[in-house]
Amino acid sequence: MTTDQRPPLVDLHGRSPWSIIPALCLGFFMIMLDTTIVNIAVPTLVTELDASLTAVGWVNSAYLLSFAVLLLVTGRLGDRFGPRPMFVAGLVVFTLTSLACGLAPNIGVLIAARALQGIGAALMTPQTMSMITRVFPAAKRGAAMGVWGATAGVATIAGPVLGGALVESWGWEWIFFVNIPIGIVALYLAVTKLPTLPTAARSFDLVGVFLSVVGMFLLVFGLQEGETYDWGTVVGPIGIWEIVGAGVLVLVAFVLWQRHLGENALMPLRLFHVRNFSLANVAGFSVTFAMTGLFFPFTIFLQTVLGLTPLHAALVGLPGSLLSGIVAPFAGRLSDRVPAKWIVSTGFAILVVVVAWLSLVIEPDAAVWELVLPMTFFGIGTGFLFSPLASTATAGLDHRTAGAGAGAFNTNRQIGGVIGSAAVVALLTSRLSVAIPGAIKDAAAGLPATERQKLLDGFADADVSSFATGGGAIKNPLLLDAVHTGFSTAVGQTLLLTVAMLAVGLVASLSMKALRPQHHGSVPLAKEPAVAH
Repeated sequence: MTTDQRPPLVDLHGRSPWSIIPALCLGFFMIMLDTTIVNIAVPTLVTELDASLTAVGWVNSAYLLSFAVLLLVTGRLGDRFGPRPMFVAGLVVFTLTSLACGLAPNIGVLIAARALQGIGAALMTPQTMSMITRVFPAAKRGAAMGVWGATAGVATIAGPVLGGALVESWGWEWIFFVNIPIGIVALYLAVTKLPTLPTAARSFDLVGVFLSVVGMFLLVFGLQEGETYDWGTVVGPIGIWEIVGAGVLVLVAFVLWQRHLGENALMPLRLFHVRNFSLANVAGFSVTFAMTGLFFPFTIFLQTVLGLTPLHAALVGLPGSLLSGIVAPFAGRLSDRVPAKWIVSTGFAILVVVVAWLSLVIEPDAAVWELVLPMTFFGIGTGFLFSPLASTATAGLDHRTAGAGAGAFNTNRQIGGVIGSAAVVALLTSRLSVAIPGAIKDAAAGLPATERQKLLDGFADADVSSFATGGGAIKNPLLLDAVHTGFSTAVGQTLLLTVAMLAVGLVASLSMKALRPQHHGSVPLAKEPAVAH
């Protein structure tokens, strides 16, 4: 293995490699912010746009769907045409569609604008990792990825806080308008500071593009919208599982086609011959699955059981968000000195303990500080993960494969979130159907016969759909207490799935090769990689 102490193979006209970071991180901040900022505005959108909850759900789904489906393609476009033009194009699309979202007169236009916004996000995301990998020498790459990781952690958790403040102060439109000044500044910095990097002159895999887009769309749509259709029929004889199965088959065809093309493939399979790259993808999938698996049931619990406002519920995670932003650059710099494997493993170990701890303290009478404390440590754990994991995934990639590798890594992260969302919703629904009746029976058992019958009659007459949101429409205080108890139990049990997935990430990180930081240089993948397999 050759070390990579050379200067980067790009002319920065005497500028430091750090000069590219502001543009990349501002663009990436908007992308990650918009994955979570809309959730807090869902009730407002239902009311002000006179839309159903299912329709409003598509405001987020359309963005995440187009974002996830295109990441493989846009990563390779960066290799073919250069990361700078792809990033600038994505930034323009994202900023203009943010304006269109804020001006949307109805829910249909908003959903369409969000889908286009996802295309802009997909164009930008792989280029951020690819450009950092190619511009920074190996000795400084960890610190740069630390800033990138801090941006991801802060933006993801800050989304609900900023969204709550904007919705309550100026209206839902401003959760999109806020991107416009950020986008303009990022565009100026991108045009003036980002360098033109060498490209890989080869034919573009149009068959691979078609197979990957179709396969990813079918798989992501099926998993993301399964609960919407109750995992049953979508149209005619076609059901969710038929769509998921078709997606899997098309993706198998995609992998076989990539194997046939070899180095000219949209996603060269040789990338996955490198042990740490493959394991970093498993770990990235796990952490995104876990974050979705934590925040979805936890946010509902805070608002429906503890009665917190959306903004106050978002503030529970604020200390963790701030600490994540502080820890991530430190973890990135540390990965320049010690093998990233141990930093990533530390992050996963912290998260396993924290989420298990959280599952035990979720009770209907829990004090807010009892929840803030583990969420603060959760931020520390994520701070240890993002940047060293990204560094591990991109180690050994050269200018021909940096975009493809970044695209594959980010695709796996997004798919982790989609599958995590589907799995957690299904598990939470299943546990609610058991935990709430059980809690009601337990509450009734200690009552006199007349009161017991009154409670059971109230359960029979209650709106069952209200149980999924903590029973807010139930008037009987005894019944409401029982529903809250059952709901808390179901949330705690659902979080155990998140613990299990984090354990998978911990095993994957411990299985990585403990490469010394100076070994994180660029390794040409046209030949057999020198990294030990």
